[in-house]
This record gives sequence, C-alpha cells and structure tokens, in this order.
Amino acid sequence: MPVTFLCRLALPLILLAVAACAPVGDAGEGGEGALRVVATTDLVADVVRQVAGDMQPVSLLVPSGSDIHGFQPSPRDVATLAEAEVLFTNGLGLESFLQPVLDQAGGDATLVDLSAVIQPLEAGEHDDEDAEHGDEDGLGEYDPHVWLDPTNVMQWAAVIAATLAELDPAHASQYRDNAAAYQAELAALDTWISAEVERIPPERRLLVIDHETLGYFAARYGFEQLGTIVGGVSSMAEPSAQTLGQLQEQIAAQDVPALFVNSSVNPTVAETLASDLGIEIVPLYAESLSPADGPAPTY
Repeated sequence: MPVTFLCRLALPLILLAVAACAPVGDAGEGGEGALRVVATTDLVADVVRQVAGDMQPVSLLVPSGSDIHGFQPSPRDVATLAEAEVLFTNGLGLESFLQPVLDQAGGDATLVDLSAVIQPLEAGEHDDEDAEHGDEDGLGEYDPHVWLDPTNVMQWAAVIAATLAELDPAHASQYRDNAAAYQAELAALDTWISAEVERIPPERRLLVIDHETLGYFAARYGFEQLGTIVGGVSSMAEPSAQTLGQLQEQIAAQDVPALFVNSSVNPTVAETLASDLGIEIVPLYAESLSPADGPAPTY
C-alpha cells in the first residue's frame, strides 16, 4: 500500500492545535459566566474550544509541538494553574508532571480527567533493559493515547459539556448543543476512516512508530502496531542495539514500507533505521497539533 495513502489516511485523524486562543465574546472579556479554563495539551484544548465555543477562552499549558513526555513546567505555568477555575487533562498518566505543579500552585480549580470515562488499553510490554528512564516518566499500566480513536473524543466532548454546564449554567444548553454538533462530526470522521481502511488488505495493516502511540487507532480500525523504536508508551526511553536489530528484522520480514514518527519526537534514530532499510519516514501529528498555518491545526 503506497505510503502517501497511509499518510493521507492518518492526517485527518492525527491532529494538531493552535496555542491558547485570544479571549472572545462577553465571557472572554470577563462578562457573565466567564471562567478561567485551562487545558493541558493542544489536543485537549482544541476539543474544549469546540464545546466552549465563544462562551469561554481556553488557555493552553503544554505548548504545541512539545514532547509532553519530557515537558518541564515553568513558573509561569504554576501561575496559570494557580489562577485556573477548571483544568481539563487527558489523564491516564500522560501529564506525569502535573501533580507536583498543582501542589505548588495551590488554587481550587476543578480538575477534570477526560479519560476517566474511557475503557483504557493496557500499555504494551517493554524490556526494562531498553527503558533507561524506567518508571520515571510516570506512566502506568495503561496507554494514555486515547484520542487516536475518535469515538473516545466523543466521550471527551460529553464530559466537557457537562462540566462547563455545571460551572456556567447560563450557557448550559449551548455547551450541550456544541458538543452534540461536534460529536456528529467525529462520528462522520470515524465512518470515513473505516471506509478508507477497507481499501487496505488486512495483512498490510501494519504500523511501526517511534513509541506506542497508535494503539487505540489500531484497535479501532483493525491495524497491528507491529513494533516501536522504544518500548512502551513514553518517548523518553532509550532503545538498545538488540531491540533495534530485532525491529529491523521484523520490518524487513514483513516488507513494511514506512516508519511513522511523531512530530514532537527527535527523529534521529528513526532516520538511521529507515535509511538502513531503504524505507520512507512519515511524520505524524499524533501527540501534538501543528501551528495554525500547518497541515494539522485541529483534531
């Protein structure tokens, strides 16, 4: 299957977001119902904005393009959290940096774990010899990349609408209407992806990526996450020569045409592996959105 098709298939799903949007409408200017809304990642922020519409501005904590697995909060981030009234997070350990910052910031923000309503996938097994950082990344036994299945994001939208409606009851019906409209778009996206995947023979639905990002996408659409450069769901591990050798043999044996690399991850190791194998590298916006003028500015 041509790599260009796989890339075309992935991009509409594997999204990106703009940095914190400017205040809009009466709420954004401190009008009635204005809240100090913060989202941890640009993906979360983009979904919150779809539901909040013009009623609420949304501030972004982790800048677009950053590798969240290695994010180090600044004093400004502490201040942002101290002032927040509601904080939307991905959860499942993705924001491993967050709790110490919240402890430092204080404040009384409503903390919303969007993935608490989702049935998580277990994280793949990885060799401790390969994971130099061990458990330091804070990730647990579950894969946190839930947004790679748009039906999970539909659940996010429902939780966001319910939260904003409770905090700002004057606009409750608008939040629910916005969520319903967005869920309809996500359902259409899910149908489109399924139809596109049908064009790929089942035996060719193989994915190799820098770290375990595509588990929910694979589970939803019948792909196999054949292998990763580093074991586990964090990009912070360092692969061993043995692991890379085994992965190279797998790729060659299965005639895999492309290696996918998250846009927020250093591609050096992947580039070397792809060069040795004579295959193409395809960047994906799987963990972070692009700038507004880039190829993936929204989910």
